[in-house]
Amino acid sequence: MTPDALATLHAHLLDALATPPTETRRLFHGRGRCWPGLEQVTVDWMQGLVLVSLFKEPEPGQLDALIQLLLGISTSPTWQASGASHLLLQHRYLPDSSAQWLLGEALDELTLEEEGLRYRVDLGRKQNNGLFLDMRYGRNWVRENTRGKRVLNLFAYTCGFSVAAIEGGASHVVNLDMSRPALSRGRDNHRLNGHDLSRVSFLGHDLFKSWAKVKNGGPYDLVIIDPPSFQKGSFLLSKDYPRVLRRLPELLTSQGTLLACMNDPAFGPEFLIDGVTREAPGLHFQRRLDNPPEFPDIEAEAGLKALLFTLGD
Repeated sequence: MTPDALATLHAHLLDALATPPTETRRLFHGRGRCWPGLEQVTVDWMQGLVLVSLFKEPEPGQLDALIQLLLGISTSPTWQASGASHLLLQHRYLPDSSAQWLLGEALDELTLEEEGLRYRVDLGRKQNNGLFLDMRYGRNWVRENTRGKRVLNLFAYTCGFSVAAIEGGASHVVNLDMSRPALSRGRDNHRLNGHDLSRVSFLGHDLFKSWAKVKNGGPYDLVIIDPPSFQKGSFLLSKDYPRVLRRLPELLTSQGTLLACMNDPAFGPEFLIDGVTREAPGLHFQRRLDNPPEFPDIEAEAGLKALLFTLGD
């Protein structure tokens, strides 16, 4: 982070805070590589809390300069007018992703709003807070296209897709994830939105050891696959994604839909398109969902991939 790069970040944040979002949004997405020297920095607006994340360890002098820049912004008239009250710096490059509270009382969790829905997130304790902001358009699509449908949400994490589906009128959603604490937070998210939990199932299992349980809950009108790129001991994208895809024909209804997602910059959309064609040839690629404009990327193929496929003609 050179002085010029920090000056760019300073100007960008002051401009973003001059008209702060009414809901949670990304304010700065350096990981899209559109701003040289800031490739490992992101900044999120969390309704009064500003979360700055570092994905690579900076030089000590650079870290000090960044902190001074952020503290300077926090004393500006623009900050005061924005309603911001907390400033959190997360060191994502560290094994524990530890965080520094630069301004405001430390908080363990926070309830956010996105498109009128509420989600509870963790602060300063885990690598991910529980809501991936770049998937906003994907959640919107699910909300708009699941009325009366039965949905399978694989690698459900904190059940953001499930919340969107139930809000959109899905008849039932089955969520599967190895992490029971993540699924517990998913229950919290449904409760926050006043949802009927009798329409939601939570399976805290390893997918590859639980195909029978998953199949028994089907067939499904929509299957959502949003796995981690790599999860030690449980999922390797290049090896395990095809294993999931080849089971789709037995999970989907005759006119079923697949939403296949991937956020590894090393793989483009063709990885999913070719994989589906090879492993589940009855499914046909329809389109890739747009990513929100606050996630610009110098290379469109490297950003989040959320692809729709359908069975039948």
